[in-house]
Amino acid sequence: MGSRIRQLPPTLIDQIAAGEVIERPASVLKELLENSLDAQASRIDVDVEAGGKRLIRVRDDGVGIPGDQLALALQRHATSKIREFQDLERVTSLGFRGEALPSIASVARLQITSRSREADTAWTLAVEGGVETVPVQPAAHPVGTTVEVRDLFFNTPARRKFLRTDNTELQHVQNLLRRLALSRFDVGFGLRHQGRSLLQLAPVADRNGQEQRLAAVLGRGFVEHTIHVETEAVGLALSGWLVLPAEARTQADLQYLYINGRMVRDRTLSHAIRRAYGDLLFKDRHPAYVLYLSIDPEQVDVNVHPTKHEVRFRDGRLIYDFVYQRLRAALQQIRPVTIVPAPDVPTPAAAEPGAAVPARPSALALTRPLQQPTLALPLQEARALYNPAPAPQPTAVTDAEPPPLGFAVAQLHGIYILAQNARGLVIVDMHAAHERIVYERMKAQMARDGIVSQPLLVPLTVRVSPQEADSLEEHRQAFLTLGFEVDQVGADTVAVRRVPVLLQDADVALLVRDMLADLHAYGSSGRLDEALQHVLGNIGCRNSVRANRRLTLAEMNALLRDMEATPNSSHCNHGRPTWTELDMKELDRLFLRGQ
Repeated sequence: MGSRIRQLPPTLIDQIAAGEVIERPASVLKELLENSLDAQASRIDVDVEAGGKRLIRVRDDGVGIPGDQLALALQRHATSKIREFQDLERVTSLGFRGEALPSIASVARLQITSRSREADTAWTLAVEGGVETVPVQPAAHPVGTTVEVRDLFFNTPARRKFLRTDNTELQHVQNLLRRLALSRFDVGFGLRHQGRSLLQLAPVADRNGQEQRLAAVLGRGFVEHTIHVETEAVGLALSGWLVLPAEARTQADLQYLYINGRMVRDRTLSHAIRRAYGDLLFKDRHPAYVLYLSIDPEQVDVNVHPTKHEVRFRDGRLIYDFVYQRLRAALQQIRPVTIVPAPDVPTPAAAEPGAAVPARPSALALTRPLQQPTLALPLQEARALYNPAPAPQPTAVTDAEPPPLGFAVAQLHGIYILAQNARGLVIVDMHAAHERIVYERMKAQMARDGIVSQPLLVPLTVRVSPQEADSLEEHRQAFLTLGFEVDQVGADTVAVRRVPVLLQDADVALLVRDMLADLHAYGSSGRLDEALQHVLGNIGCRNSVRANRRLTLAEMNALLRDMEATPNSSHCNHGRPTWTELDMKELDRLFLRGQ
């Protein structure tokens, strides 16, 4: 006979609820900081001890809590942010004031002191393990709220033993504060550990101030190697900073995504951003970014997870396509342009309106790439694909104002072009650069003419999951547009009847299986793009000017001008950089000039 059903005591219910949102000190801090932001705070100061295990104190200058509501704030399901069911469909706050407080109070010693803007005095209340120890009483405190959380998990030793060292917990606290500091530039933040100041950020209003905060939080190198994007359409707005492909990371550690000011981790949007970088990334590299997506609150559900880190979109395909297409377009606009210096904020004179521009001054819209390794690939010359017309620029260096990549002066070991521009020396890997030019021409031609496909003599059967097979009908048109004809012939089997000509030698079964998996998971797939890019990339590599071919100055200048006019020309098809620059200051340092 089974056990009898019993009503759980309130304290146990609170501890179960705490387990949903409180994993470590940083989890507590997240709830408290979001409460402060929702309370319209313009300044938030955080003090922690022992990585937050012994103390977490959050003080803000927000609207405060009236004394007669202080006790209610520690009751479950008590909130000032939700009034009716419709409010849940348009959540604009980060949390529900008071919802997390009883959970925190059930596993720690909590004291809350607050003064509302209308009150003459503050009020305080203390709770230990969910039990009130100090009733509501007057206190001295400026307008705003201070919450102290001491001895986290003091009454649940089984959970306390899973906490890490003080340094590890402090790292989580710092990472959390950095993420939130990037979500609200208009709010000042301070962090102290054991009385030592670790972070002080003043509120900022303009883009220059925002980039100063980015530098303080993520490092000056992050800001110096980014472009700023800002775009909107179909009721969506996207802004933020993208790290240049040449500065991509070996791990996905600098990826910050905010939706309506809420920091989230969304697998679908991460996939769209990664795909936007496409053939610009070197192998095994990860993009870095700080991006803000604004959307009608009715179009996004933020209550699908207790921590509210995950969201669900009403029209995920629309948002995926918007993010992918706008970021891809921004990255493709990056090319060498002449910079006209201006106070604080540089403006590319040759950039199109709305084009992506670097966040900090630079000689070119692309900052200095990583050192280009010597290529040792099998190459074929194809003059039909590269037959430059006479270059309109001078064939030797003159007094004329040089273009962004300058004028060629020499060829080094049949591999590199040396050019002089307004700032100094430009070094170009001629094969890598021409490889990108040929590749982009073929992509443009395919975009104009469409994907040519051919039927298979014998249909190819592919085993997939039943869910993916069932989703084929929904995505049939997408396959047809991409040059595939695919039919469902069984509960877990599809038949491929037509494929793109360029992919006739590819692993079609694997490609179709991966495309179906992506379409089922994300509503979109970049697998065909990747496969076609791989084929076109190989063709471009084989048909680019080979190493050790001697070029005339006219041919070298023609290549430089093509680079300036070609999207993505800072990288070859494999993600390697195509050029670098040494300005006069760097050259002078090499020879100790002026020292």
